[in-house]
Amino acid sequence: MSVPCFLSATVRGFHGAVPAVGPHCCRLWASRTPTVRFAFHQLRVDFFIPEVEKVGGFSMCSSPGLLQREGVIELAVKYSKHPPAHWVHTMCTVGSTVAMRVGGDFFFDPAPSDPSVDLLLVAGGVGINPLYSILLHTKDLVQLSRLSGGGDCNIGSAHLCYSARNTQELLFQSAITEVCREFPDKFSCDFHVTQQSAGVDPRLQPFVSRGRITGEVLQAHVDPQRTLCYLCGPPPMIEAISETLMDLGLPKDRILFEKWW
Repeated sequence: MSVPCFLSATVRGFHGAVPAVGPHCCRLWASRTPTVRFAFHQLRVDFFIPEVEKVGGFSMCSSPGLLQREGVIELAVKYSKHPPAHWVHTMCTVGSTVAMRVGGDFFFDPAPSDPSVDLLLVAGGVGINPLYSILLHTKDLVQLSRLSGGGDCNIGSAHLCYSARNTQELLFQSAITEVCREFPDKFSCDFHVTQQSAGVDPRLQPFVSRGRITGEVLQAHVDPQRTLCYLCGPPPMIEAISETLMDLGLPKDRILFEKWW
């Protein structure tokens, strides 16, 4: 069980939602108490806003290494009437201050002595947030290992299956495809759109499939001995994908998930 850590943070910047009522991406500078130690790979952020009674629970969408190197956390917060999310979209400005509690047990942080694994990341909608963070963290691990002459650490490969209604709702699409193009031997992705009516950008087309994530799609990336799967999305999707993965022979303890509601 990971130990949470309390931080104070100041909003450094944010950029608009896509689409208009979609997620706002907030960039926060976190000042950490020197006496507190915590794991920088923890992805869950509880958001304490001075003028809002309810606590917001969000997933970090930036690399944990960014927090370690620069003290920066990025959150993509979907618009809703839930008071913390509503505050982010309607009242939050550069310079706003909040308190945060960083913790959680949904993360990937392999030790050098761990056996090599193949990551399968399955996201639905804004469930991409923590999985994008894991993808960036895995990229950091591969880069650091290669720079130090240590090969590819214990990362075999990482494949992302990401489902949304249309390509406009695929968050971080450019950054994700850039990682796949930069490290084609390590990273790959499939974007699945279920209600696409417009044409698809030619640059994105090679990564896009129409329809839901199927058992046939998953089977190509499941090795019961090597695959470690992280899921994040609405509960019905998580339950269906988990069942499919177990039918494909992936042990239950190699399927980790976080549900959003």
